[in-house]
Amino acid sequence: SHSVKMMAFRSKVGVSCGLVVGLYAANRNTFGRTTFMQKQPQSTLSQEELKKLVGYKAVDDYVKSGMVVGLGTGSTAYYAVERVGQKLKSGELKNIICIPTSERTKDQATSLGIPLTTLNEKSKLDVAIDGADDVDKGLNLIKGGGGALLREKMVEAASGTFICIVDESKLSSKGLGPGFPLPVEITPFCHEHTRRVIENLPSVKGCKAVLRMGSAANNKPDGDNIAVTDNGNYIVDLFFTEPIKDVELAANELKKTVGVVEHGIFEGMTTAVIVAGKSGIRVAGQGGEKPWW
Repeated sequence: SHSVKMMAFRSKVGVSCGLVVGLYAANRNTFGRTTFMQKQPQSTLSQEELKKLVGYKAVDDYVKSGMVVGLGTGSTAYYAVERVGQKLKSGELKNIICIPTSERTKDQATSLGIPLTTLNEKSKLDVAIDGADDVDKGLNLIKGGGGALLREKMVEAASGTFICIVDESKLSSKGLGPGFPLPVEITPFCHEHTRRVIENLPSVKGCKAVLRMGSAANNKPDGDNIAVTDNGNYIVDLFFTEPIKDVELAANELKKTVGVVEHGIFEGMTTAVIVAGKSGIRVAGQGGEKPWW
């Protein structure tokens, strides 16, 4: 029947991308990780299904028993957390402990029975897995669309390996900025003053700094109240019409601005980016290939 066929399809999509033999033919590098998998166009898979494939693949390839693991936040990282829970329950992963990057991720991990700790107890992590909102050719990222940029950066900066998982819509060939607004977490005290200072920094000149309203978990104005992060701070989103000319300079200027707690530029932190697209899954960075976008 039609319903039986649909159940079979959903089951197939739910299989780890490390096991999707029917969909992909895998080329592996010397580390045994799949750098590029392609057999047929993936146009039949939705964006959500692509997110699931890269989330599962990241855990399958990089998380081993005995590790301390950073759990990211967002719609793609959700599937990596789900996969960790599955492999712990099956016994395939043992003796791991995880550090969540948001209250949302903490709640999800707790519901799956994943053992949790914090940076207070574990200052060094083996690996962190998280999504991104924008990725340039240098594997620099814009993160923070979901409002968790401070905790994400703290956890990922403490990780020996940081794996970024995205679908190909997040790749920016011309540079960071126009593809996704840059979030900046600021103190509530005199926030309008800080917003104006940020907007006039030389390295981001021309951007429009907009105070995030409603839910902190997205940059859409979906409420009348100022959005508040897990840390009790505000966020301003910087909208660009042109790429940021010097990402490192922008990161430094933002960080030095009094009133700024943290910004969403993750510069020089990414070990590898796992990308899901219509042609399959590809890995850029360590153990993979040079950025192709």
